[in-house]
Amino acid sequence: MERGPGTRFDSSRRPALAAALLGVPAALLRVPAALLRVLLAVTALCVAMPAWAQAVRYYPVPAGAGPHDVAPAPDGSVWYTAQRAGALGRLDPASGKTEQIPLGSGSAPHGVIVGPDGAAWVTDGGLNAIVRVDPATHAVKRFPLPAGTPYTNLNTAVFDKAGKLWFTGQSGYYGRLDPQSGEVRVWKAPQGRGPYGITVTPSGEVWYASLAGNHIARVDAQSGVSSPVQPPTPNQGARRIWSDSHGRLWVSEWVSGQLSAYQPSSKTWQHWQPPGSGAPHVYAVYVDEHDKIWLTEWSSNAIMRFDPDSERFQGFPSDKSSAQVRQLFGRRGEVWGAESGNDRLVRITAP
Repeated sequence: MERGPGTRFDSSRRPALAAALLGVPAALLRVPAALLRVLLAVTALCVAMPAWAQAVRYYPVPAGAGPHDVAPAPDGSVWYTAQRAGALGRLDPASGKTEQIPLGSGSAPHGVIVGPDGAAWVTDGGLNAIVRVDPATHAVKRFPLPAGTPYTNLNTAVFDKAGKLWFTGQSGYYGRLDPQSGEVRVWKAPQGRGPYGITVTPSGEVWYASLAGNHIARVDAQSGVSSPVQPPTPNQGARRIWSDSHGRLWVSEWVSGQLSAYQPSSKTWQHWQPPGSGAPHVYAVYVDEHDKIWLTEWSSNAIMRFDPDSERFQGFPSDKSSAQVRQLFGRRGEVWGAESGNDRLVRITAP
């Protein structure tokens, strides 16, 4: 509002004017300041939300399951690791029905992906083994880590272009499984504890992110030797990593709260801070078929979508507190996550 010389501003109109500008009821601006900041932060996440953002659906899973990671399957079902139940779960989105397949005594599954063979492949920290679950028979087959391998805190897995499964262990290890021969090899991470997320680029390069080690690393698929790359932000807590269709690596930084991108060809970094109140904590990252970036931000209790072209975030706050979405995955037109804090899965239908 412009004021000319001698114009007197009526301060009593401030709430009404502010409410009109923000598009909220004037009464909202009379709430306590702390509460107002929270309400406006949530509003900011939702303002730019397109119509398709309303296509959000939640799917309850058995109480106590503690769903950690998800993997949409080719047949339309969705696998999830029921970490607290020691089982692998399977959801039928059409009916909402779930079933849970026990993985054995001591199981504590973390990650799950669908392999080239159509089976579910699980990184099971409790068993210190990679586990395959047949989608038709539900037969469970274990691939234990080599004898003498200490507890690795198995985390996440990915298949390379040759059909080999690569995996991480937060205790300071990464490894490779050949599904054909059953051979499992394990290497010590060069900078110790931390290997967490892992990805494969379109050209076949294997990269992992080290949460405790505060770096990302490229793994030579032939020798197994890894080469760390230090992000410019110190102590950032690089947690998960995902490649886009051009080989650019997207990294969720848990401690710094940044979404970062690394271009291996030019060795350059870019960083973005998600919107919201308080210090952000970016946990998961996923790149969809349109090279749009999805992430989970725990301080806002939201899943977010980032457009690298416009450099804008769009937020999808959960309708329940403490969602704690630790991982995202998807298939064409859908993004899936697991609300580990609420024992349910979430699907966002995207264009």
